[in-house]
Amino acid sequence: MTGATGGKRVGSRRGPRRGRSFRPVLLVLALGITLAVVAWGYLVYAAIDFGSTARGGDSQAWWFLAIASVGAVACLFFGLMLVARLLRQLGITRAPAPRESADSPVDPDAPRPIGGRRAAR
Repeated sequence: MTGATGGKRVGSRRGPRRGRSFRPVLLVLALGITLAVVAWGYLVYAAIDFGSTARGGDSQAWWFLAIASVGAVACLFFGLMLVARLLRQLGITRAPAPRESADSPVDPDAPRPIGGRRAAR
């Protein structure tokens, strides 16, 4: 008996290290996320300010409140989409598996379930 360090399957248990390299796409995504979040914060602050002005009697401020609110929603949505892309680039998440449609099964040679599709559920 040779112990834990000997035998015919001796080797490193780790895979090869991936080289760390500068990826400019990650920097661009991070800057985009930062800009979207800062713009979102500013638009939320502006919407609050326009809301208090509109409640004070300025009817034109209601339009600015609506525009600032829609802009804030758009900036937050854009920022969250950039976060999703950043996570995909970092390898934390994966793309969803392609859906199989009812017309084209994944394996045409596979045996069909007994009783049809409804019985398979």
